[in-house]
Amino acid sequence: MKIAITGGAGFIGSHIVDSYIQQGHTVVVLDNFSSGSRANIHPKASVIEIDITSPELISIFEKEQFDVVNHHAAQLNLRVSTEKPTFDATVNILGTINVLEAAGKSGSVSQFIFASTGGALYGEFTGQYFTEEDEVSPQAPYGISKLSAEYYVKYFAKKYGFIYSILRYTNVYGPRQNAKGEAGVVSIFINTILDNKKPTINGLGNQTRDYVFVADIASVNTLLLTYKENITLNISCEVETSVNDIYKEIQIATVSNIEPNFGTPIPGEVMRSSCSNSKLKTIFSWSPSTTLNDGIQQTVEFFVSQRQ
Repeated sequence: MKIAITGGAGFIGSHIVDSYIQQGHTVVVLDNFSSGSRANIHPKASVIEIDITSPELISIFEKEQFDVVNHHAAQLNLRVSTEKPTFDATVNILGTINVLEAAGKSGSVSQFIFASTGGALYGEFTGQYFTEEDEVSPQAPYGISKLSAEYYVKYFAKKYGFIYSILRYTNVYGPRQNAKGEAGVVSIFINTILDNKKPTINGLGNQTRDYVFVADIASVNTLLLTYKENITLNISCEVETSVNDIYKEIQIATVSNIEPNFGTPIPGEVMRSSCSNSKLKTIFSWSPSTTLNDGIQQTVEFFVSQRQ
């Protein structure tokens, strides 16, 4: 199949590109390189440098005639979303609408895969894993924009007759994660320690997240290419881990005794979050294959190798 991946030069998108190419698909990366890197892109992938809000997107889709669109380009930073909600909505809502319009008007797209969020969508943790059927209650503009985009995906899928797959990721980490923003706490901690500096933990560090390794995310995106029904899925490990415990794992992997600083909490950040992946297990017999310990070790090894 011929697959377009928006944000394909980014952290998660580039791993999905690798997986699709390994499966023998033709892949075209669409990226504006605001945060992605050309170094991440598989040599067999084609590249079109473009912003997802560009009016030229429709003509590109009409020319390329993609079979599948995998939409990962986004504004991912929760703090940016609270400080610049208009920018967040422009990218995550209007940008997604533009990609959906292009996909529909091209007349060739049969499936649209959308990267949403799990951690920022459901609100405060109730003590049980969030399922796809639970009420959503985003606490920050980032979650609100992703939820709005989900509704637009469903609308345009019905309008143009293509299948949609909505993927609600928990906290994804792994090699190639961008350490320049605040969306990737694992990469930020690792790189700050490798710089021999003290990382800053927002709040007291007791907030918990459900961390899932990027290779497991890519595997689900690949499985979905053979699934021919509309679906919304959580992708998670079903394990709550505090920021303090993540930091301790990184200290072990980096053989570091550097202690963190503690800063002010991020407005709109939920204290606890974890999602059920039972639906994913039932349909695809999928389970995450990478433990937190192994994933942290692989991520540290990657960033160390980048400095050699």
